[in-house]
Amino acid sequence: MDGYPVVVVGAGPVGLAAAAHALERGLDPLVIEAGSEAGASVREWGHVRLFSRWAELIDPAAARLLAERGWREPEPDAYPTGADWAEQYLSPLAAALGERVRFGARVVGVARRGRDRVIDAGREAEPLTAHVETATGQERITARAVIDASGTWASPNPLGGDGLPADGERAARDRISYQAPDLSDPRARSRYAGKRIAVVGSGHSALTALVGFAELAEQEPGTEVVWVLRREVGDHVFGGGEADQLPARGALGLRAERAVEAGHVRTLAGFRTATAQADADDRLVLESFEGTKSVPVDEVVALTGFRPELSWLSEIRLELDPVLQAPVRLAPLIDPNVHSCGTVYPHGAAELAHPEDGVFLVGMKSYGRAPTFLAMTGYEQVRSVTAAIAGDAEAAERVELHLPETGVCGGAGLFDEPAAEQDGGCCGAPGAER
Repeated sequence: MDGYPVVVVGAGPVGLAAAAHALERGLDPLVIEAGSEAGASVREWGHVRLFSRWAELIDPAAARLLAERGWREPEPDAYPTGADWAEQYLSPLAAALGERVRFGARVVGVARRGRDRVIDAGREAEPLTAHVETATGQERITARAVIDASGTWASPNPLGGDGLPADGERAARDRISYQAPDLSDPRARSRYAGKRIAVVGSGHSALTALVGFAELAEQEPGTEVVWVLRREVGDHVFGGGEADQLPARGALGLRAERAVEAGHVRTLAGFRTATAQADADDRLVLESFEGTKSVPVDEVVALTGFRPELSWLSEIRLELDPVLQAPVRLAPLIDPNVHSCGTVYPHGAAELAHPEDGVFLVGMKSYGRAPTFLAMTGYEQVRSVTAAIAGDAEAAERVELHLPETGVCGGAGLFDEPAAEQDGGCCGAPGAER
């Protein structure tokens, strides 16, 4: 397999880091990116300021590659926006990798050469193939290994509380958004100013949207915000606050809490959306599976998480957890039904391996439907994975990462239970090594 490249799907933070690590290992990386530039998905939420500092957003191997080209690292304690991250780090990194990054090309399938997923005979002796679509047609790239860092941004969860689109959701697409808007953009501002907006979700994206809309309500008369949560409002709904070891993440929750306490946001808790139908005034009314109805709203911002797109991996033998759609050995570490504190043991190739040798899902996609992914986790993943591909088992097994704690115990699944059943959490902070 030595003559074939390591195909990396996605030129986002983790994909480009994988290429940098592969290069240091003497491997030949080839990054395939559907967008026209590095960090295409990051740029779509470029107005959002990250709660990680620059020091936590730059991969060590990438930094070494960039330093060779005279790149100046940003102030380590500053907090960039998504646009800053893309322009000041991801674009220079893609440029440093040069022709090893191909834009405007989409991987539409991965297989074992000459074998569908059913065939055992001769399978291990064959390389992988990545089927790619470009503006000029299709091609097949033979690969030593495939690292899928395509993320989950393009496949948000629907508004519906059972994982499927709510009745009427598709028909109301013109009034439903699946990302926090940039309210500094005059077009976005005019869309929401003076309107009643339902924000559905309880993660960091939802908190970001609540803070932005609360500020809009202060400035634009008639603007109202309804926060629709699937869980009840409890002690942890605003995150870890001052206990969060990422201070900006904790501060976001505190700002959202103040917005609710100030009366800018009304809450509708324990509500799982079944339908979204227009009323006689052509405003949307959400109805829960229990028959509870929301007040009529003009706009809905559904921020209910993401899920992995797996259809183009259908000919690969993956071993995924039936609940999270994450690798089975990783799933117990991140399952929000049982895992505490949002703090995950550092992990790498051993937890990310599949029955199909040489195939790894990394980055946000490796988490399946689980939330709270940090860039640092992805960088550690690809350091270990590229070591494994290069045959350095010792480096692949070694842990080289200390993760900050969220200060929040009890996962999303536990938040649906009565408060008394959450007391004590399920476990303490994990150790830094194993």
